[in-house]
Amino acid sequence: MNPYYIGIAIVFYFGLLIIISYYTGRDSDNSTFFLGNRKSPWYVVAIGMIGASLSGVTFISVPGWVGSTGFSYMQMVLGYLLGYIFIAQVLLPLFYRLQLTSIYSYLNNRFGIQSYQTGAILFLVSKTIGAAARLYLMASVLQLTIFDALHVPFMVTVIVTIGLIWLYTFRGGIRTVIWTDMVQAILMILAVVLTVGVILNTLNLSVLQGIELIRSSSYSHMFEFSDWSSKQHFVKQFLSGAFMTIVMTGLDQDMMQKNLTCKSLSDAKKNMYWYSIAFVPVNLIFLALGALLYIFVDKQGIVFSGRGDDLFPMLATGGYFPPIVGILFMLGLVAAAYSSADSALTSLTTSFSVDLLKVEKMEPQQAVKTRRLVHIGVSIVLGLVIVLFRVLDLDTIISTIFTIAGYTYGPLLGLFAFGLFTKLRSNDSWTPYIAVGAPVLIGVMDYYFKFGFEKLIYNGIVVFLCLLLSMVSNRNKLLKTN
Repeated sequence: MNPYYIGIAIVFYFGLLIIISYYTGRDSDNSTFFLGNRKSPWYVVAIGMIGASLSGVTFISVPGWVGSTGFSYMQMVLGYLLGYIFIAQVLLPLFYRLQLTSIYSYLNNRFGIQSYQTGAILFLVSKTIGAAARLYLMASVLQLTIFDALHVPFMVTVIVTIGLIWLYTFRGGIRTVIWTDMVQAILMILAVVLTVGVILNTLNLSVLQGIELIRSSSYSHMFEFSDWSSKQHFVKQFLSGAFMTIVMTGLDQDMMQKNLTCKSLSDAKKNMYWYSIAFVPVNLIFLALGALLYIFVDKQGIVFSGRGDDLFPMLATGGYFPPIVGILFMLGLVAAAYSSADSALTSLTTSFSVDLLKVEKMEPQQAVKTRRLVHIGVSIVLGLVIVLFRVLDLDTIISTIFTIAGYTYGPLLGLFAFGLFTKLRSNDSWTPYIAVGAPVLIGVMDYYFKFGFEKLIYNGIVVFLCLLLSMVSNRNKLLKTN
């Protein structure tokens, strides 16, 4: 595929994003950057959240995952629905009632400064790794399809990737992201649907014939009830999906910051419910795409022995399909990756500025200057972590992200669960040690027992129990004092 055609399409694409950022970033201040002045239409937020949730990882890894796990990922998606209900009914009312800019401020009110900063740091580490992993995937494909042919080093690709995000988010922040994410989500879903249509046409299949072909193939296996030891067992996947949603959406500043820009709690709930409903068929389309790609490989006798993440890029850009598939693939990938990365950069800047630097207590001019410097610093850190992923050369990225999330978001789950479901007050000074110790313990156990994604739940349980233990320590201190 001619890299110049792809390059031209991407230039026009980013031109559109920059135009949007120009209009949404006018007269912006920190309130605009952090919360969009709480004036975002709920339906715009809902559409944008689909793109931010899916990301470039979903665009490539979910189709690639079909080869090893079939449609079993849908078990997690069904669990997501339960998680979204919890977010809408429990977390959103809490965050709106407290009028939070950063959701981790809740931990300060509930436990103290140590718990508050621990929660913020856990998010910063989690989101930095997750966002960098997603951008690494896109940067690698851009390198393969465009920049290798132009003899551009990977480091330059990373700088361009990060620089473009910074360019259209540095003024308007979340107010810009709300609108750019909506455009990117629509483009991404359209790209996938059109790609499926072209593949069906290449295989001389109607839509109904394609559905039947997928259904009768070995790739369509969705539910696993018989083998409890399997990581794909329904109960493990369903509960993992529910808790992943609670922590990676409900306890994630990135995703909740979008919700907090809505005009009211009622609007935020509507956004959450409509977004969750749309999430199911969208993921089914991605899995169907993966099944069709593997079926195509089988029928054409194509030898494929690479990583699952490599399948879609290889077929889309390697001349196996009409050129339009390659262009749709690149535009869809860029839209998917940037719709999650731009909000990640904005939320990381928000959390670091509000939670650690306390910009809300600074003079307005100093606060804006500090936030802009943080925005640049976060961009640099993301670039460095992307290069680290390149060095590590990991396999399927979506699996890596969920694995890391089990260790970094698990302590957040335990902290918020203890705060929400008990009226007890733990020993605040213990929290940082608990947040580090629990993942270490679960990591050692995982080495012997081979947990799946449910390790997130185990981490949360261990943190919850340790917080109870710290409360006993508090009581003993009071007894000694008396």
